[in-house]
Amino acid sequence: MKADRILQAALALMLIAFCGALYNQLHETIINAGDSAPDFTITTDAGKTVTVKDFGGKVLLLNFWATWCGTCIEEIPSLNQMARQLGPKGLVVLGVSVDKDEKLYKDFLARSPLAYPTARDPEEKINLSYGTVQYPESYLIDRNGKVIEKFISSQPWSSPQMIQDLSSHL
Repeated sequence: MKADRILQAALALMLIAFCGALYNQLHETIINAGDSAPDFTITTDAGKTVTVKDFGGKVLLLNFWATWCGTCIEEIPSLNQMARQLGPKGLVVLGVSVDKDEKLYKDFLARSPLAYPTARDPEEKINLSYGTVQYPESYLIDRNGKVIEKFISSQPWSSPQMIQDLSSHL
């Protein structure tokens, strides 16, 4: 009888642990304005290892994209222009590609150089930590690691209104 209770308690604990693990796997993380930006470590194509904390003193625009994403490609010229204009004022743009095929990714970059650092995360660890599954999606992160704004889909990055809005955070 005592053995039955111990077995029941053990089974109950295992069931609780299983349900907790299942919940964590299925529970979608979604980062929004006001949240702390999840930290990450990634090596850029230039060989520099970066984290969210590496941008201390500067505002970070974290852009998730892919070479197979048409709207991502459409916004690159605007992102390039904005990065050139606001980079000297303290904005860092970091593109994180979710491309799985390294050759296609590198061929794209050879044809279309970017004015900002980029890195490839084929395992999609970073974007999933932000809750990003559609591209492009970008996060404006302040000097203290807080998300200021989340941008879903392509944006008119070099428009006067966007430049003004982004400049107000620098």
